[in-house]
Amino acid sequence: MADTTTRALALLNLLQTHRHWPGSELAERLGVTERTVRRDVERLRDLGYRIESAPGAAGGYRLEAGHALPPLLLTDDEAVAMAIGLRVAASQRLVSGPETTITALAKLEKVLPARLRRRVSALAQAVQPSAISAGAPVSSEVLGDLALACRDHERVRFSYTSVSGVTTRRDVEPHVLAPADRNWYLLCWDRDREDWRTMRVDRVADLEPLRARFTPRPLTPGEVEEFILVARSWTPQPIEADVVMDLPIERMREVWGQWSQGATPEGPDRTRWPIGGADFRETMYAMSWIPTGVGYTTNLPEPERSQLRETVERMLQALED
Repeated sequence: MADTTTRALALLNLLQTHRHWPGSELAERLGVTERTVRRDVERLRDLGYRIESAPGAAGGYRLEAGHALPPLLLTDDEAVAMAIGLRVAASQRLVSGPETTITALAKLEKVLPARLRRRVSALAQAVQPSAISAGAPVSSEVLGDLALACRDHERVRFSYTSVSGVTTRRDVEPHVLAPADRNWYLLCWDRDREDWRTMRVDRVADLEPLRARFTPRPLTPGEVEEFILVARSWTPQPIEADVVMDLPIERMREVWGQWSQGATPEGPDRTRWPIGGADFRETMYAMSWIPTGVGYTTNLPEPERSQLRETVERMLQALED
């Protein structure tokens, strides 16, 4: 009986660490047959754990929310208190290692029955730590599902509303979640656009886990940090304009790296690149990064266009004196 109990607890731990497990892999991990795994799954079901199973070569097991709180050695009040605390910690970035907070929250909420999840949501809305400014509201369910998808390398599909208000359906491979400036960002590989994208999680809706695994594409911590930095700066500016440069978009992306986000091809040999800033000086700084010898035009509006021209003329005069 002791061996059976130990094995069942080991099985439960595996089910809690991944969204989906093939039966053959569980059997290999536990050192038993697939038939024994099926019996242990039934024992856990008898204890109140709702475990979904799917037949076939791609089938397996997945831990789902049940009708009652499984025996986690927590009372309902304790479970609610933990979930609220994790929600506050995740949304306010009160602790280091935010991805650990999110996955812990997702793991707990996955097994909470609906009545307790409603109670957590109601109470969490009323809990606001003092002296901490909140960012855009984010669904803890969406945040938790994205965290699990990042951890388990699972594709997801969702609706995304851009800063301009355009909503599109995206099929992505989630790479990492990162908090910045009181907002959450998802760095992912967009399968339709065949490129990296950094998205604000508060603009994600109708998330659908696809239950399809993928092999993560390599990214260094420095590259991840730069992607997030670019996304943080990608907000509407008081002054916005476009630059059309005599440079193919492939070459432009080589030169600018992650800062090429938003660039679009303008024919085979030219690229349109959006720029902006608080005043004309910041747009001038952006244009100064265009490589030497590359011609370009801009639609910088007035009066900033005249201000920039006057400043450049004085600079040229100073260089001639």
